Amino acid sequence: MNVGGPVDVNRYRNSIVEAYKRIFGYVRKTPLDLSPVLSSRTGAKVYLKLESEQVTGAFKARGAFNKLSILCNRSNSTIKERGLITSSSGNHGIACAYAGQMFDFKTTVYVPVYVSEAKETTLKRYGANIIKHGTDCVDTETTARRKAQVAGIEFISPYNDDDVICGQGTAGLEIHEELPDVDAIFVSVGGGGMISGIASYLKAVKPTTQIIGCQPETNHVMDLSIKAGEILDIESEDTISDGTAGGVEENSVTFDICKSCVDKWVLVSEDEISEAVYFMIEHHHKIVETAAALTVAAFLKTAEEYKSQNVVLVISGSNISVERVKWIMDKHYKS
Repeated sequence: MNVGGPVDVNRYRNSIVEAYKRIFGYVRKTPLDLSPVLSSRTGAKVYLKLESEQVTGAFKARGAFNKLSILCNRSNSTIKERGLITSSSGNHGIACAYAGQMFDFKTTVYVPVYVSEAKETTLKRYGANIIKHGTDCVDTETTARRKAQVAGIEFISPYNDDDVICGQGTAGLEIHEELPDVDAIFVSVGGGGMISGIASYLKAVKPTTQIIGCQPETNHVMDLSIKAGEILDIESEDTISDGTAGGVEENSVTFDICKSCVDKWVLVSEDEISEAVYFMIEHHHKIVETAAALTVAAFLKTAEEYKSQNVVLVISGSNISVERVKWIMDKHYKS
């Protein structure tokens, strides 16, 4: 499964099935709930895959537990002695720190300087050693990987790792098991780990399923890279979707998977993102993070295309600060 070659979705599917067996008991099989309000409003049959109710509050636990389980099976005592280094805007670091506690790994997490207070607090709760560096995820990742190599410590990429991708892909396996006739799946995209796992699994078992990548208008490096035919090193504008912010690491395995398996890209504005968070609070009584709301915003923007279809919106996480929720409520609440 190397960068630059054709994507073997059947190989990924088999690895995802193995990952599911491996992480069973550590992560939750999250609900796939029908949304009556979205369904009646749009004429589609809309389901929410609530990874917001996953352990650690986000889908990232799937990839972290798969990767750390594999490392444990190596029986290499030096890994536990030296610990792990990872890089994250929050959720992947939280997942690695939590899994590290379960498997007795010490975890150092490099985070960008803009990491949210809510995610930083949770990282500390799980005993992570936090190092702040950089204003772009790619810069943070590059520095963390270099430090790990120099120190001889295992580095766990948030998305540029087949084991992590296959862990995230178990969400796609669950979707297909519960809804074999799924027509379209909307997935938030940053570095592309979750959509790579979900897309490669679905394209192997039900190739007609449309996979839609969702990104902010101000920060959509993967979308632009796919259009350019290469991973671009470009500076993005700020976005409230901190979980998908930043660029894509050079030679990331996710690029070829996205190029081969993602059917469409939908970009949404900052207002549409915050409105979608408010929509989830108002109509579903669910507090979700801004990156999770990308799928709701993207679907509402394109709903006309999916009438009478079975649509899944992956709600990727719930780790949002009280301050951010208050700001969104003040912005959109109408008395």
